[in-house]
Parts: sequence; structure tokens; C-alpha cells
Amino acid sequence: MIVSTKFQIPHIRNTLVSRPKLIRKLNEGMKTKLMLVSAQAGYGKTTALCEWVKQCSALVAWVSLDKHDNEWISFWSCVTASIQERIPSFGQTIGCLLEKGPSEPPASMIMELLNELNHITGELVIILDDYHVIELPDIHQSLSYLLEHLPPHIHLYIASRTDLPIPTTRLLAKGEMHDIQMHDLRFELDEGFVFFRDTTDLSLTKGQVTELFHQTEGWVSGLQLAAISLKRSTNIKQSIRQFTGQQHHISDYLLEEVFLHQSETMRSFLLETSILSRMNHSLCQAVTGQMNSQEQLERLEQLNLFIIPLDEGRNWYRYHHLLSDFLRQLGSRTDSDKWIQVHIRAANWLEKHGLDEEAVEHYLEGQQFADVIRLIEKNPPALMQSKSAALMRWVTVLPESSFAEKPMIEMFYIAVMMLGGKWEAAFQRMEQTKVRFEALQGKLSDVDWNKVMGNIYFYCGMASYIQNDFVRASDYLALTERYMPEGSYFQVMGVNRYEGYSKNYDQLTLIKDLYAAEDFILKWIKVWEHKKDYPFIGYFYLAYIHLLYEWNRLEEAEFYFSQSLGRIDHQPLARIMIQLGIAASRIEQAKGNPKRASELLVQLKSKIDSPDHALFIVKIETEQAYLSLLQGSLQDALDWLQRCGLAHTDEVSLNLLAEHLILARVLAACERIEEALYLLERLYLLVSKGGCLRDRTKVLIVQSVTLWHSGQMEAALIQLGTALDLAKPDGYIRSFIDEGIVMAEMLNAYSKVQQDSNSSSGSYVKQLLRAMNDTPEVDQSPKGILTGQEYKILLLIIDRLMNKEIAESLNITVDTVKFHIKNIYKKLEINNRKQALLLVKQL
Repeated sequence: MIVSTKFQIPHIRNTLVSRPKLIRKLNEGMKTKLMLVSAQAGYGKTTALCEWVKQCSALVAWVSLDKHDNEWISFWSCVTASIQERIPSFGQTIGCLLEKGPSEPPASMIMELLNELNHITGELVIILDDYHVIELPDIHQSLSYLLEHLPPHIHLYIASRTDLPIPTTRLLAKGEMHDIQMHDLRFELDEGFVFFRDTTDLSLTKGQVTELFHQTEGWVSGLQLAAISLKRSTNIKQSIRQFTGQQHHISDYLLEEVFLHQSETMRSFLLETSILSRMNHSLCQAVTGQMNSQEQLERLEQLNLFIIPLDEGRNWYRYHHLLSDFLRQLGSRTDSDKWIQVHIRAANWLEKHGLDEEAVEHYLEGQQFADVIRLIEKNPPALMQSKSAALMRWVTVLPESSFAEKPMIEMFYIAVMMLGGKWEAAFQRMEQTKVRFEALQGKLSDVDWNKVMGNIYFYCGMASYIQNDFVRASDYLALTERYMPEGSYFQVMGVNRYEGYSKNYDQLTLIKDLYAAEDFILKWIKVWEHKKDYPFIGYFYLAYIHLLYEWNRLEEAEFYFSQSLGRIDHQPLARIMIQLGIAASRIEQAKGNPKRASELLVQLKSKIDSPDHALFIVKIETEQAYLSLLQGSLQDALDWLQRCGLAHTDEVSLNLLAEHLILARVLAACERIEEALYLLERLYLLVSKGGCLRDRTKVLIVQSVTLWHSGQMEAALIQLGTALDLAKPDGYIRSFIDEGIVMAEMLNAYSKVQQDSNSSSGSYVKQLLRAMNDTPEVDQSPKGILTGQEYKILLLIIDRLMNKEIAESLNITVDTVKFHIKNIYKKLEINNRKQALLLVKQL
């Protein structure tokens, strides 16, 4: 397969100049996490790395990147497969996940890769060549996370024409990154002498070499082009004088000079094959019609004409980027009809050999739009899973007239936009699509038209729901019922995956008016609840359960949870089941059943059946950490903190808002207040940019509690007041009272401060305090307040054991004992062992 050549180390000619100084610089990368080799085209980045690999004693996994790898799944699949080329047992779990991978990369996927890398014995070098073709921000973010946590025996070497679009300052400051730049790659004058003396048949004087060297500024490809050109020159001195100007002028001049000296057959071969990112003789023959394509490829290699063999058998080749860029520009200016035919011939060969994605690219260039649509329609769900960015690009390029009667293409286009979070663009497209396809009634069969319009009305209904236009949403869903009563693939697309347009685990986040939403949600639950195979109702159940929970109507929330859990059509859909399980756990905790709350989360782990199993486990474990805090089991939360892979310095995003809020809570609980507040400040800036009041409210509540714990009472009450003002119109309750005793203290303090100002929130605060008084009583004895480990330590203190003896008895460190004792004193409001003994005696 053509893809296997991406993992082969390019075969470089042996007649190269020895560059020990450059090799020594590359060796320095073995002491760091990252070695960046950065320079414009033609400076020998790939050549330098290939030469270095020959003398490297470590295992080397090589990836030659191209534009097809600008997809998160494709990129990491290539990296994993490259390592597997060297270590066959590597990445079995990762491979299974990546085959159907999520539409958006979470850090958890990279954690799985890091776990595998940690198990490798011996040093491994991963080389990513031509990283500049990667533009997807998600790839950059995941690579940044990988680098941050890369094991010391794994080294990443990246070759790129540009600087890395990821933060590298911290890596540089910690000495975990080295870089090689343009000035390092340039030939020095003595290397220039060796180059012309040992690798060319030219007899140049020292002065001529010096002049050429200065003209090209040590640019390796410039010297190579000059050598090729001078071999045909009848006046070397005059030719050298013509090598003036900027580098791109030199390359254009020299490449044209070299190109014009080829035979007409060879020029035609070069132009027509320049459209190919990789080529073998069969593909070249199909594109050019030249039966001697293998001989032409070998002839180009003999001429050293910027062609690189991609395997030792010399079956696959690629052109140097300088040459391919030059040839494509030249070819595009020639006969446009001929250029189109070249692309069509390439597409036909690629499709015949099962390389549909690359075939689509050439069909697009060849303006064969019907063929593009045909290949997309072969398996659109698979494209949605693994090639969503490519699918988006293809459909964007296609003229709308080409799929005017292909509604499924249009629906997938809208779905891709929604999966990618491009809501506004998706809404606008929906309206245009609705009008266009309503006009097709009578032109399509009734069955096809009903199916199309049912999907379109469904999407329009969901768009209206997200925009909080519940009247309009109901109208569209009524039309959906009329034309598509049993739903479709689009309703549950990706619902067994971690990511997607409905990933948000708080179903109320997008709702601005809970009271208006209540009637709408309940109405459609009643309409759909009798259907046996209508899993999309799960999202409405979840929204209603979350709404009832927020309003502290726990018995009703439990009732609808039971109804939803009883539906067979929900069972295989991981994202719905996970959210139901988490909601049920919170309900049990709120009802005063902490043991049952914990059990539900443990059971939930065993019920996941999804390609993204590991990602869902991470989500559940994050919820378990939150539950540990609510139950006073700080050690469990600390254990999560050590393995979760999150840090207060992470780049914040709405996708990880819930996780980062729990991280902030845990940091505050173990008295890392500054780190917690730093994270919360950036989270608040993030949520303030959007229109979601619920997110702002939740961040403000955690901020206020953290400030209160740190002794900043006034600042805490200011943040609490803002949260109350935001939450009051929708009647939030549990978001406040789930904070426990500390929130009661804060509300009482806030109430006293506001008495003098005649604040309108007084009745709301009283309502919250009443709700807190109605919550189940918590055991206030030491056994009820302390965690299990803390209670054991208290008993040993009573037995008058010293810290070292306690540590030995419980098989923990002395520092851990001190940490627990500090928490015991804080919870029991005492200061020393003597007071502990007195308190226990009184109780």
C-alpha cells in the first residue's frame, strides 16, 4: 500500500558531504524531549535527518507527513503505525480507538499513547518530517500535551518549514528542547569546497566556489542546482555571474535552466507527474501514458534531479518540494484542459487501487464532481467518523449544483459543521437547504422526499431548540413526526462516541430560560415515550432530569431516570448511558445515600461498550473525584489529581470546562489556592465570552467558595452575589446547595451584608437556605466528618502513637500522616493532640 512508504526513512544518496558539526547538534536532541529542525525548502532538513538516523543507535520511527494527514485521526494513526513498524506489539489499544476515533481529540487519547510509550524499553526517536503541512489546531494541542508529558526515553524530532504553532517557551526554559535553524543547515565554505570536489564532476577554482557560495549563501539546494546547471554550461564564469538575486529567484532560474535542458519526453513526464504526492511506475504510466515510466524515474534519480526514493526497492518516489512546487506552477500555466485530464487519469488509477481519499482530491482538481459525490456516497458514515475535515473541505469545494438532488450529501455537510461546533454556519445552511429541497417535492419519490425533509426538519428543530426558540422548535419537530416518525441515522450520529455536537454533559448549558424549556421538553418526552426505537429521546430525558435536579425536585428526577433507564434503545449508546449514570449518582448523593452514589459510578464503568471506552472511563473517574470531595474523601481526590493528566496551567476550553472545575475544587481542597484561583480566573474569562449564563454561574460559585476558604471573605461574597443575580431568574438551587456547609455560611454572611442595601435577592437566599435545611442530616461525629483513613489515624492518636509509628502501622509515609492530621484538626476545629483527646472524651 502507498501509505506504508510514509514510514520508510527516505533513501539518500551516499555521495554527500560529511557534516559532523550538524550531526553533533542533532545528537543533542537525545538529551531532550524535542528537537526542532526549522528552515525553508531546500536547506536539507530531510537529508540531515536521514544521515543522522544512519548513525543513531536508538530505534527510529519515521513519518513523512502530507496534506492528507491534516486530520486528527490520520495524524495519530500515522504516528502509531510508524512506531508499530519498529515495535510490532505497540499500540494495540490505541489502534482500535483510532480506527473509529472521536471527531475531536481529547487529552485522554494522548494519555493512552503516553501509557504505551512508558512501557517501551530503550530509547525511541519519533521523526515527523514536513510538519508544516499540519494546520489543524486540535493536532497542535494534542502534540503540545504529548510533549509536556513525554517520557524521558522518548525523543521527538520535527522538521518543518515554519516554527511550531505550539507553546515551546516552557520546554526551552527547562532545557527540554533544542532547535536547528537555517544558519545551522547552511553549508560552510569548507563544506562547499568538499561538495564541488567530491560530489560533482566540475573542476571549479577556489574563487569560483567562493563566489557561488556567497551567491547562494550556503543554501544547499542552490548549490546542487548550480552544479546541475553548470555541467551543461559552455561558459562557467559567465553562468556563475547570473546566479544573483533572492533565493526564490535563484531557484526559479536554476530549475527552469535544468528543466529546459531535458528532452521533451522527460519535460512532459516531469510536468504531468508533479501533481502526485507519491508515485510508482504504474501510477506514472497511467498519468503520462509513457510505458517506460520506471526507466524515467531511475533516470531522474541518476541525474540527482531532486527526486527521493521512498523505499530501498525503489518502487515509490516523491519529488523534492522545490521541484514539485516549480513544476506545478509551470504546469498550471500551460494547457488547462490537459492539466484536468492528468488529474482525472491519476484519480482513476488511485480509485482502482482502493485509495479513494486521494482519488477524490484529484477528481476535484479534474472537476469530476459526479465522481467525487459517488465516492463520498460509498460510505459517508465512515467518512464522518475518520475524515470529517476532509469531507467538509470536499463538500465546500463542490458546486452546489453538483449535489442539488443529493440531499444526503447536504445533510452530512450540515452534520459535519455541527460536529465541529460551527453552529451559526450550520443554522444558516439548514434554512437554505430546507427551502431548496422543499422545492423538489414531486421531483423525488415520496419515500425519498419524506426521508430528506424529515431529516431537514429534525435538524431545524434542534437548531431552534439550541437557540431557545421553543415554539419554532415544536413546529419543526411536529413536521419531523409527520415525515420521519421513527427517526434516522442523523438523530443518533456519533452518540456511541465520546465527542460530537451533543457532547456537553450538562444538558441545561445551552438553555437560557429553564421555565420555558420545562414545558417544551416534557411535551416531546410524552410524544416520543411510546416509541420503541427512538433513542434521541434520551437527550430530552437527560435535559429534564438535570432540570428537575437543579430545582431540587429529586423524586421527580428519579422517576424520569427510571423511565429512561428502562428503554432498550438507550442501552448501546454510551454517551446517553454515561450521562444518565452520573445524574443518578448525583441524585443519590443529594438524597443522603453516599454509598449508593459511589456504587453507581463503579457499576457504570462496567456498562460501557464503545470504541471510546478509555475516554468515558476518564470522564467517570473525574466524576468520582468530585464525589470524593463531596463525601470528604480527600485522599481519593488527591489520587485522581496525580493521574488525571490535567494541570492548572492547561489551555482552557469549553469542552473541558466540567473537568477543569473539578480540578480547581481538588486543588483548593488540598490548599493549592493560588493554582485553583489562577485556573478559575481563566475559566471565567472563557465563559464570559459566550452567552451561557449557566457556565458563568458555575464558575462564579466555585470561585466564591475557593476565595472563602482562602480567607478572602469580601471578594468571595462579591462573586457569590454575581452568581445569585445570574441564577435567580431560572431558580437554580442545587448548584448552590451542593457546596454543603460552606455555602450555608456564605449565604448567611451574604444575607447579613445585604440587609442594609435592601437587596432584591434576599428572598432567593432564604429559599436556598431553606432548601439546605431540608437536605438529609449528615453525621457530625468524627466518624461521619472524617474519611476512613483520617478516622483510623485519629484512633491511633488516641492510642498515643507518634507520627512515625502511625505511618508504619498504616504502611504510609510520615508526610502523608502529617497531611491527614492537618485535615483532621481543620475538620474537628482543634489545634493539637491534647484537644483531640479531650474532644473524643467529651463525645
